[in-house]
Amino acid sequence: MNPLVTGLITGALFGILLQRSEVLRYDRQVGALLFRDFTIVKFMVAAILSGMTGLVVARQMGLVTMDIKATVLGTNVIGGLLFGLGWGLLGYCPGTAAGAFGEGRIDVLWGMIGMIFGAMIYAEIFPFMSRGIFAVGTLGKVSFFGDVGPDGSLWLGGALLIGLALVKGLSALERKRP
Repeated sequence: MNPLVTGLITGALFGILLQRSEVLRYDRQVGALLFRDFTIVKFMVAAILSGMTGLVVARQMGLVTMDIKATVLGTNVIGGLLFGLGWGLLGYCPGTAAGAFGEGRIDVLWGMIGMIFGAMIYAEIFPFMSRGIFAVGTLGKVSFFGDVGPDGSLWLGGALLIGLALVKGLSALERKRP
């Protein structure tokens, strides 16, 4: 199947899941930032575990190969700070902002405009920054697959156990709150 069609289908399904699980709601976003509502955290854990499982199975079946990019701490720290700042100011992360915009919410318009301008600025400064701060803390190609076995099954099993325990614990925490 054409990768663009596959991307469109999986993106649409992901958008439907975002909407149906209510993680596009502003009050859920603020609740996550205030550690009062763990719906978004549980959704992210489920998405990560689903993607991880799919990747390991597809890799074992020979359907995909891994092209691991180098880990660079400088870019991760800067990206994480910008992500957190944007989420805190806007009340949406980039994915949920796009979903909320798709639902017709106008409050997210400035965030969407900011993401477009941010991407344009990043494209312009990347050549200069890649020799500076974007090269700080280069660790090379780091992979859990290489560290715990060739097929990733051991890592996947541990991640599934930890993820399920996390979701159960967060659900229990939510039930105890008034």
